[in-house]
Amino acid sequence: MSTTDATTDVSTGPRREPGRPPLTLGRALRTFVTRPQPWLLAAAAATALSWRLLLGGFGWSDLLVVAGYLAAFPFVEWVAHTSLLHWRPRQVGGRTIDPLVARKHREHHADPEDLDLILLPLPALLSAAGAVALVAWLIPSDRLGLTFASIVTAVGLAYEWIHYLVHTEYRPRSAPYRAIWRHHRLHHYKNENYWFTVTTASTADRVLGTQPAPNEVSTSPTVRDLLGSGR
Repeated sequence: MSTTDATTDVSTGPRREPGRPPLTLGRALRTFVTRPQPWLLAAAAATALSWRLLLGGFGWSDLLVVAGYLAAFPFVEWVAHTSLLHWRPRQVGGRTIDPLVARKHREHHADPEDLDLILLPLPALLSAAGAVALVAWLIPSDRLGLTFASIVTAVGLAYEWIHYLVHTEYRPRSAPYRAIWRHHRLHHYKNENYWFTVTTASTADRVLGTQPAPNEVSTSPTVRDLLGSGR
């Protein structure tokens, strides 16, 4: 399987076809909201936040929950990406263990511009929502549990939007987004073994040693075919 073609740059992905107008942020958003995932995440975030506002009694502990999760999220992304999304099928007790999200992520690498493969599969999103609800319920304080649920779902929505936008033809204008854009596209078009964070650049990857200089890493022959199956 070829990883590049005449209209592809390994660090930035497919180039816009000549003569086609550039994609605007508004048009990208209108396409994004045609899928159920952003609506489900927005509804979950709005519900949790509204409930939290009704309870009142905000304190420093709420701020610590929010700040702690924001600080931890790049590492959460990194661990989920390396251990789950890049999971390789394995035999356990005579059965093949190959989670849906891993299968879909391999399809995503094979066709990085397919919107239906960019967003989290609905079964995985609903399972994650259940896990967040369980953790929030286990937190002794109802207020902090709802604060936790609010920030997790809001960040989840931001993750889906940023991940989707990076894979469109929309070109970054701000320096922070330009760094994120290039960082994730290097993962998809240069080498799948590096640059694992999606919503940040130079965070968890830098700390954990998976952010080399692009010119020091060869273009991977399996960047679009993670299992090297040749299909």
